[in-house]
Amino acid sequence: MIQTIIYGLCGLTSLLSAVLLWRGYRASRYRLLMWSALCFTGLTLSNIALMMDKLFFPNVDLLPLRLGCALVALLPLLYGLITDE
Repeated sequence: MIQTIIYGLCGLTSLLSAVLLWRGYRASRYRLLMWSALCFTGLTLSNIALMMDKLFFPNVDLLPLRLGCALVALLPLLYGLITDE
């Protein structure tokens, strides 16, 4: 029960962060906000995969999918941090 709450809160937190970052980017057009929003959107997908793995499909190993989502999510932020001024 408590793990369901924790996984849900982690997913909601990353989703809220992504929404706020997208709103900030739309208002200011500051590119680093876009890269961060892309990162948190991917982290939201990673958290959804975590919830699916632990709560709905406990017999299926979704670890490679979760780690792949997290890796792909971090790449835009890394690119933005390197290339944007």
